[in-house]
Amino acid sequence: MKLGVNLGYWGAGNDSDNLALAREADKLGYAVCWAAEAYGSDAATVLAWVAAQTERIDIGSAVFQIPARTPAMTAMTAATLDSLSGGRFRLGLGVSGPQVSEGWHGVRFAAPLGRTREYVDIVNLALSRGRLEYHGKHFELPLPDGPGKRLQLTVHPVREHIPVYLAAVGPKNLELAGEIADGWLAVFFSPQFADDQLAAIRAGREKAGKTLDGFDIVPTVPIVVDEDVESAAELVRWYAALYIGGMGSREQNFYNQLACRMGFEKEAARVQELYLAREHRNAAAAVPLEFIDATSLLGSPERIARRMGEFADAGVTTLSVTPFAATLDARLAALATAAQAGGVQA
Repeated sequence: MKLGVNLGYWGAGNDSDNLALAREADKLGYAVCWAAEAYGSDAATVLAWVAAQTERIDIGSAVFQIPARTPAMTAMTAATLDSLSGGRFRLGLGVSGPQVSEGWHGVRFAAPLGRTREYVDIVNLALSRGRLEYHGKHFELPLPDGPGKRLQLTVHPVREHIPVYLAAVGPKNLELAGEIADGWLAVFFSPQFADDQLAAIRAGREKAGKTLDGFDIVPTVPIVVDEDVESAAELVRWYAALYIGGMGSREQNFYNQLACRMGFEKEAARVQELYLAREHRNAAAAVPLEFIDATSLLGSPERIARRMGEFADAGVTTLSVTPFAATLDARLAALATAAQAGGVQA
């Protein structure tokens, strides 16, 4: 199992710390550094900045939002980042959620699975430097009855194929990831509850005539090094409450639905109720310790090493950690702890 580091969203006041994390992960022999975007900083600029100040570590979008860019623009960005980084770019994509897609980007959230399938088709076609012509239900290139031409990407990507990852939560999206992508970007992944998720991925691979061999399973996992597991969990509560309670509406919150599928129906409903009532502190307190512990790396270095073994045994191929700590030194130490526990050689 390889290791990655997820920097999360840029622009939260700790940008120099995030760059230090990326550099340290590079020195420690981590495989990949991921950056996210929502409705603040964009991931592409951040990844270019990180690539310029690292040497070996891959850079990956986790994720580029599908409603934010045309598929051709995503292909251009991927080819550029891959070229600038010397072939180190990984393209992670996701549909975001209805509130961001429709409220920020002005793109309807309807038919996310169909749009994702066509989007990936077009990105791959453009990156292959084929003439861009596509006739789908959601995308039509060139536009009919107009002056549009069948254009070809003018730059040559460093690699013949840039790996594509999908951020997927629901069963149908997981199956789609297995079918059309090279990897899965997971959130709130628990080795104890992974069987159904991996079965959906496997079903998608079988549709494509493939197995799980070579498919990269990449959960992002909070890590807190602390002998007291309950104390360590306190640093993750706010993050978990934000996603379970506040990422989406009462009717449509993919992360809340995931927690329910994991057996935390009553607790997830309570967290959401409190969060939407703006009782954020109480919402964080309502997140069960069992949920946080199942989806995080908490405790002593020895306990973290055992837990990392459980993730590997569950089928994880790249474990991306997000250090949660009050100081940069503690976050850097957490990276080193994970590297040592995972047997990473710099």
